[in-house]
Amino acid sequence: MNDPHLWWYISRASAMIAWALMTASVLWGILLSTRVLRRVDNPAWLQDLHGYLGGTALVMVGLHMVSLMIDSWLAFTAAEVLVPFATAFKPLPVALGILAFYLLVAVQGSSLMLKRLPRRFWKGLHYASYAALLLVSFHAGFTGTDVGSLWYKIVSLALISIAAVAVTLRIIAGKRGSRSATRTDADPAATPLHPTQRDMVVASATAVADGVVGIRLERPDWGVLPVWQPGSHITLHLPNGLQKQYSLCGDPANRHEYDVAVLRTAASAGGSTWIHENLVPGMSLAVSGPTNHFGLEPAADYLFIAGGIGITPIKAMIESLPAGRDWRLVYVGRSRQAMAFVAQLEADYPERVIVHARDENVGGLDLDAVLGGPALTAVQVYCCGPESLMDAVAARVPAERLHLERFIPVARAARPAAPIQVLCRKSRLEFTVAADENLLDSLEAHGVPILGSCRKGICGTCEVRVAEGTPEHLDSVLDDAEKNSLGVMYPCVSRSLSPSLVLNI
Repeated sequence: MNDPHLWWYISRASAMIAWALMTASVLWGILLSTRVLRRVDNPAWLQDLHGYLGGTALVMVGLHMVSLMIDSWLAFTAAEVLVPFATAFKPLPVALGILAFYLLVAVQGSSLMLKRLPRRFWKGLHYASYAALLLVSFHAGFTGTDVGSLWYKIVSLALISIAAVAVTLRIIAGKRGSRSATRTDADPAATPLHPTQRDMVVASATAVADGVVGIRLERPDWGVLPVWQPGSHITLHLPNGLQKQYSLCGDPANRHEYDVAVLRTAASAGGSTWIHENLVPGMSLAVSGPTNHFGLEPAADYLFIAGGIGITPIKAMIESLPAGRDWRLVYVGRSRQAMAFVAQLEADYPERVIVHARDENVGGLDLDAVLGGPALTAVQVYCCGPESLMDAVAARVPAERLHLERFIPVARAARPAAPIQVLCRKSRLEFTVAADENLLDSLEAHGVPILGSCRKGICGTCEVRVAEGTPEHLDSVLDDAEKNSLGVMYPCVSRSLSPSLVLNI
């Protein structure tokens, strides 16, 4: 600590570490976005690692800037490290470094606000990380005191080469995806009615359990499909006029096919019955999505509880986790013959999967035993299945540790309906929604670009951002507190507690 050049050493070391971390973060982000990592790619830790690398790089940049001010030889002022061209020492290269710092702050800030920002805006801002890395390279090359040394040249060339190869890979992958996504015909009728809706072909339809059919969908031109993460669902627009949501249960790294499994139910509105009786390979269907309101959050330990066809999103979650992650699955069903994927799950994870088939067990599932014990006080619980099962789990698990995927909406009490004055900010439309009129129907009638699907408040397709006003949440997509924090509502069933609403659409 007595070395007068201590902070100079710290400044040099933190700068090189920050540069290396930024390069690693950009490289990791490219590997994730291009799906090069394929089966080991999952949102529970790899995407977080990408964020941690960027965040740590920002911390190192901050340490570099502070050490520049503390070092008695360099003696930069706060203005000189924060304001471009405020210093007389190599003003242009220093300014480039300062601009890179602000771009890095913007990228990291957008990552923290991912759920609050429009996806397109976030994605565009995220590309600024490439510019930040380029600016850092010029900054380091023209201001570093070790520029002429051999070790510095080797490290610099290595980092610049890695970044160049990674960016080139990203450009090539992007162009291939664009070419694959281009239609080969010029038929105007082939254009989807909505940006998220596309024509897909049934590649296969096979029985995966008694009363359950597994369906594989692909684009007619074998084009690249949108990225999805475990917990996502798609909407099938059936020829009989129904729109039905089904969880994706395949491999997120497979960018050319979507897999779903459909249970035939007696109480069906007609969707599952139509699929089981009419769907055949080669048939064309309109598909929208994917959408995800049941995402797998990072955690050290998971408990998955699946009932019947509720295994579909859970299966994708389990298969996305790294081998060393702690988790276990409790899979409930009326019989093994009726439980989709049960043999595969037991064979792949014999020590982690507990199967409770009612025809093999005299007593019912003891949820108190499953959810009890001190070892489960911090575990994250993911449950999907019949309402009775989810209600029973919800009664035993605190809301902060519970994640549910519902098939039918929860009954919610609403106050007497009143007219709502609605202003659509982006569409520049203002109109009144009558007390007996559905908010989503009114938005559609006035030509507002919004897509509805389930119209029951469970799929989340009609999500819209609320700029002003207080929504009356009557849906079952997310917790009300989370919807309020995100500033969103689902107008297919929800209304307003305030006389007016300003919607950012």
